[in-house]
Amino acid sequence: MSSALFVAIGAGVAVLTGIGAGLGIGLATGKAVDAIARQPEAEGKISKALLLGCALAGQPLFTVSLLHYLSFFS
Repeated sequence: MSSALFVAIGAGVAVLTGIGAGLGIGLATGKAVDAIARQPEAEGKISKALLLGCALAGQPLFTVSLLHYLSFFS
């Protein structure tokens, strides 16, 4: 198998990871806004949980993007 095939597969995985992370973060943000609208006094706790969740959801996107970048230059 050629290395170009592996690069193409890696690019496809990176795109799917980006789509999944974007949808997940968007869904979480929407739910957090709904929760803050229902209970404005809990805004601090909701915001902390949202930021932590977004950071954890974005990590796979960064990792796959970095690996994809490195595959071109190795």
